[in-house]
Amino acid sequence: MSNDVQTSSTSSTPAAGEQEQQRWVVPPVDVFEDESSITLLADLPGVAREQLHVRVDGENLVLEATANTAGPENMQLVYGELQCPAYRRQFTLSRELDTQRIDAQLRDGVLRLTIPKAEEAKPRRIQVQVGA
Repeated sequence: MSNDVQTSSTSSTPAAGEQEQQRWVVPPVDVFEDESSITLLADLPGVAREQLHVRVDGENLVLEATANTAGPENMQLVYGELQCPAYRRQFTLSRELDTQRIDAQLRDGVLRLTIPKAEEAKPRRIQVQVGA
């Protein structure tokens, strides 16, 4: 998976006919699954909790964040490769997931989302009776 840059247009600019361009970096994400949940690990370096927005919109999970790119005090940036410190990623969620119980943790630039499976979606053992 690459860190693609996506551009979206918004028509909130005051000048007629002009559009403001918002650039997003698509953060790399690993997805793990076990019997009771799925876990997403998203790399969001430089993002503080206050700048992270996670929401469920219908059947979509949306991650949006802004990285802090402040440099050392009393110094001016002469050359920089981080041109787009805004992240955005969207996932379509299965109906088998319980979106009311999502657990989100941000630590050392990694967002960990644990989404439990709904009880009816979890594997269960069926007892077989011997017929008479």
